[in-house]
Amino acid sequence: MTHGHGHSSGPAPIGKIAARLVLGILAIVGIAAIVGVVLLWPSDRTVEVPAPFQSAAGGVVATEYGTVVSQDIGPCGSSSNGRVFSGAPTPPTVSGFECNRSIVSIDTGVNEGTRTLLEVTPGPGTPDLRVGEEIRLVRGTDDSGTAIYGFDDYSRTTPLLLVVAVFAVVICVVARWRGLRALLGLGLALGVLVGFVLPAILDGRSAILVALVGGTVILYGVLYLAHGPNLRTSSALLGTVVSMGVAAGLSEAAIRLTRVTGLSEEQNTDVQAYLDHVSITGLLLAGFIIGSLGVLNDVTITQASAAFELAALDPDATRRSIFTSAMRVGRDHIASTVYTLVLAYAGGALPLLLLFSVAGRSFGNVLTGDAVAIEIVRSCVGGTALALSVPLTTAIAVMLARPPRGRAPVSGRHSAR
Repeated sequence: MTHGHGHSSGPAPIGKIAARLVLGILAIVGIAAIVGVVLLWPSDRTVEVPAPFQSAAGGVVATEYGTVVSQDIGPCGSSSNGRVFSGAPTPPTVSGFECNRSIVSIDTGVNEGTRTLLEVTPGPGTPDLRVGEEIRLVRGTDDSGTAIYGFDDYSRTTPLLLVVAVFAVVICVVARWRGLRALLGLGLALGVLVGFVLPAILDGRSAILVALVGGTVILYGVLYLAHGPNLRTSSALLGTVVSMGVAAGLSEAAIRLTRVTGLSEEQNTDVQAYLDHVSITGLLLAGFIIGSLGVLNDVTITQASAAFELAALDPDATRRSIFTSAMRVGRDHIASTVYTLVLAYAGGALPLLLLFSVAGRSFGNVLTGDAVAIEIVRSCVGGTALALSVPLTTAIAVMLARPPRGRAPVSGRHSAR
């Protein structure tokens, strides 16, 4: 029995001209991104390790793994401190002040199987080592070429792998194959950042161009891997790419207007001091652009999905009505995501705000200082690009999900479903 009306069980009709236009634009943008990668690819030149990060021999600092086998409190001054030995450490010749003494088994490197002694004076920021704990040791040499070891950091390999494994399992169990594809997309994003964006910026390429090109490559890979190569994803992708460009323009204008320098952050000061060919302003811009990708992607894919679902639910709905309904969803999403965006940046700045409050500075001075102003600009630029991405992506998705009145729908093979 057939009905002359009711909800369609087939794919939503697609706007043929809009589909060709969107796919054509995405093809052009994708080709431009590939050309950009080729033109901006870092050269073979090497950048010398800055002096504060060099070993005593002038090269890269070597690190090894070790395990704490003994821990006590006793007099400092042993000649075995940082030295390699096999049995017990040499007792101090002069009984001075006391410190935490840790005997560490060296588990990797040229001195594997031997031990070293770490003497640590108690105080704020000093490591609190426990027996059985795995740590990282920095290995250097003295003037005679003898190996010297010191505490570098805690060994977090196993705990981090456990945290990542739990994250991956939960994502795959809840989101199934789509979750697995999302994780592959995340791996691709990290690969682009480590393999292209960072080396290109270090090579002196324009940071903003590198960020735009790298961001575009990341978006193509992440969106199509996680959500599949369909028109729904394509509408979200085009909306995100355009919004990323808007974020880049807004970032540059905001940085110039507010004159934030980024030099209030120690790592930026180190970059300016030791990597003078890298633009701090460009680095800030690149950070703004890359940082906006995740939240923009979240909003645009939601809007595209909402538009296509609304079009499928009511075959008689007009583009205007679908757009209006999807925008109601988008406005709620904007409100919640802006809170998330601002609170995330505020949470990261809490230690800094705490120090400023102790210093007795006025609230106005704190907000307009370079360190906090950067976070305000970052939040406002991200929020503005986010808000603009909603109507833009919704309009693109509506054009793809519903042909104009009076035109026949395109075959279902173009459907996003």
